[in-house]
Amino acid sequence: MLKKMGVPLGVLVILLWCLLPVAWIISLSFKSEQSITSGNPGFFPSAGTGAGWDNYRAVWENDQFRRAIVNSIGISLIATLLSVIVATLAAYAIARLEFKGKRLVLSLALAIAMFPVVSLVGPLFDMWRAFGIYDTWPGLIIPYMSFTLPLAIWTLSAFFREIPWEMEQAAQVDGATSWQAFRKVIVPLAAPGVFTAAILTFFFAWNDFVFGISLTSTEAARPIPASLAFFVGPDPFNRPASLLAAAAVIATIPIIVIVLIFQRKIVAGLTSGAVKG
Repeated sequence: MLKKMGVPLGVLVILLWCLLPVAWIISLSFKSEQSITSGNPGFFPSAGTGAGWDNYRAVWENDQFRRAIVNSIGISLIATLLSVIVATLAAYAIARLEFKGKRLVLSLALAIAMFPVVSLVGPLFDMWRAFGIYDTWPGLIIPYMSFTLPLAIWTLSAFFREIPWEMEQAAQVDGATSWQAFRKVIVPLAAPGVFTAAILTFFFAWNDFVFGISLTSTEAARPIPASLAFFVGPDPFNRPASLLAAAAVIATIPIIVIVLIFQRKIVAGLTSGAVKG
């Protein structure tokens, strides 16, 4: 009996541990600012202190927050698209071609991916101001790609190595060029790796705070995590905890939607590859 209850109980404890902060933020987002200021300790707001959807409406009507959403979506999508394209081509070359220093390239790529982000903020701040791209979209896209490309290359090269070389050769025997064989045969088979690299890149770009707050000075390119640090609300001397909680919930919704979409495509890609193989 204990063995049968052990696994479900363990799963329940892990779920509660992981989801409790999320549930608490959602609870804060429905409380009024007066309720939080007066020290309402309960999970649900006391009678007459609930804000309902007013916090979400106030956040959505804030021009600063809407601009941050546009910045995050644009910067994250561009960084993801460029990283996946470059990583796909580079990983294919590493997996298929024989050249000196291939192991060194992969080792350096992994080392760059693990490099501490904070140590680059100072040099990038001076460089970007000299180049004229400080507080711009390219000023954030380039650092994001620098850290996501190595990890994407490492992930995709493993997928390309698992694809049989004979499939590409068979396509070329049937009259396909090297580019057509790569685009129509290899890339579809490596779709799970491509979607994995895209998810990792998008997560890094969307959740980044260090680059976003250090390489921007206005709302022209400031993403959501950095913009929330400057969100003050009606009273500039008191942090609007309920409005910040509502903004955090809104900022998390696109991540949840995109994860669900990409997870389904990854599972479909893995199943398709298993059937074809």
